[in-house]
Amino acid sequence: MMPKFRFCPWCGDTLAPQHRDGLERLVCTGASCEYVHWGNPTPVVAAIVEHGEDVILVRNQGWPENWFGLVTGFLEREETPQAGVLRELEEELGLQGEVAGFVGHYPFPQRNELIIAFHVRAHGEVNMGPELADYKRVPIVKLKPWPFATGDAVRDWLAGRP
Repeated sequence: MMPKFRFCPWCGDTLAPQHRDGLERLVCTGASCEYVHWGNPTPVVAAIVEHGEDVILVRNQGWPENWFGLVTGFLEREETPQAGVLRELEEELGLQGEVAGFVGHYPFPQRNELIIAFHVRAHGEVNMGPELADYKRVPIVKLKPWPFATGDAVRDWLAGRP
């Protein structure tokens, strides 16, 4: 997914697609500038939120009515992935939690993201943040993975449970 940048952030000249390292990249056309937009993926943290006997799934604002997924958010520069996933848990659901384990990392090329997924045991009363339109509780025994992105983390987490 190529971003829609038009101008170089270093010198202001036009960016144009060129092949670099086997992929199309945006490269500055300025004669003395060597800027290349590498398009590295953005790190995103994801939480499989275990709350009692359930997993809590969320629906973000703007998602279709029947779409629910994991608590997710962008990792901030100054935080560890574990701290980031706990911050997202509190921001989105108003819950406190403990990271119970690392589930895995998953490429999400459609959004140029790298998902870093954790199993989080949460406690407290759910208090939805403004990013969410809804949430639902799914008994762990009824949880089914979906076929992409964070659904892969759910699949792996379920496969590793006793």
